[in-house]
Amino acid sequence: MALHSYYVDLHIHIGRDWNGRPVKISGGKSLTLTNILKEASRRKGMDMVGVIDSHAPAVQDELEDFIDRGYAEELEEGGVRFENTTLILGAEVEIYDDFCQGPIHVLCYFPYFSLMKEFTAWLSERMKNVNLSSQRYYGSARELQTYVHSMGGWFIPAHVFTPFKSLYGKGVKRSLVEVLDPKKINAFELGLSSDTSMAEQIEELSRYTFVSNSDAHSLAKIGREYQKVKLQNPSFHELGLAFRGQEGRSIEANYGMNPMLGKYHETVCNGCGAKLAVYELPCPACNSKKVVKGVAERIRELASSIDSYPKRPPYIYQVPLEYLPSLGPKTYEILLGRFGTEMNVIHHAGEAELNEVIPEKLTARILSLRKGEVTIEAGGGGKYGKVRSNS
Repeated sequence: MALHSYYVDLHIHIGRDWNGRPVKISGGKSLTLTNILKEASRRKGMDMVGVIDSHAPAVQDELEDFIDRGYAEELEEGGVRFENTTLILGAEVEIYDDFCQGPIHVLCYFPYFSLMKEFTAWLSERMKNVNLSSQRYYGSARELQTYVHSMGGWFIPAHVFTPFKSLYGKGVKRSLVEVLDPKKINAFELGLSSDTSMAEQIEELSRYTFVSNSDAHSLAKIGREYQKVKLQNPSFHELGLAFRGQEGRSIEANYGMNPMLGKYHETVCNGCGAKLAVYELPCPACNSKKVVKGVAERIRELASSIDSYPKRPPYIYQVPLEYLPSLGPKTYEILLGRFGTEMNVIHHAGEAELNEVIPEKLTARILSLRKGEVTIEAGGGGKYGKVRSNS
């Protein structure tokens, strides 16, 4: 069978379960499992999505109801199919064991619904509240890795450079082997404040695949970062082959925002807002101790001299349509009405086609977005960077 290209975003939160109770407390109220699947398939154009709160029992109840009513079906090769989108069942877990220097978040994925239910039962004996997202797991990181791999799952450290709750931000002083078993890691998630060129400066990451995901806390943020993958079909098994680069399956490209748009890219004092060239306490501008070290500086600390970098897929800078100045909700709906999904607008709509439904100036901005040609004000200290209009 021929191989095809698919768009994949593997880090999407559940804001509320189908009973209206919070799962990810900071997530949007409309961010339910049902709404995620509809948004991903009908509007975003995502071929595969990973919902990383699938361990929550009420979320499982909603999915089971969805399957029982015939709206979705489990795939033999792993995943749950809804319309044009395959759901990958995942869980974000917080680790803080004897080897961690601070809490770190990791992503655990399983091919089948039954295995995710078993994982929930296993976690419930090692977690105080299994109904919520990103909760503290009471056990060792290696124990968690061993369990996930024994069940045929994937283990991926999440947003690995952010200052809070990440492997390199808080969890590691020198090397990932201080915390994790390097043989039981399937990929590394870069996070919004870094890209391939930054992460590949760290020698111990040279053996691993990089993934870029949205970490969506609202429906609008689905697909703000993603990857294009070459697979035979959009399933768990096939995507696993792509992580390993086997049988012609591969990640063709990572699409993400310029790291300067990430909210932790630069070192910033949250006391006075000053952007600092280097991390220093107290802040030289205001004497505050609320200085947050940026991802760019953290990577410079960890970087090593590497003779040759592994050949990797391109990392293509892109921003979601909602980031473009003057593209409001009405215009967004006009574009979806004409082209179907956001992926079609971003990747495939031609200049002449766009000009038929929107002003030429906005068409030019969308084409600039497609090429990564936008002016950016860097973010840091918990505040996102901004896209500036060039006109």
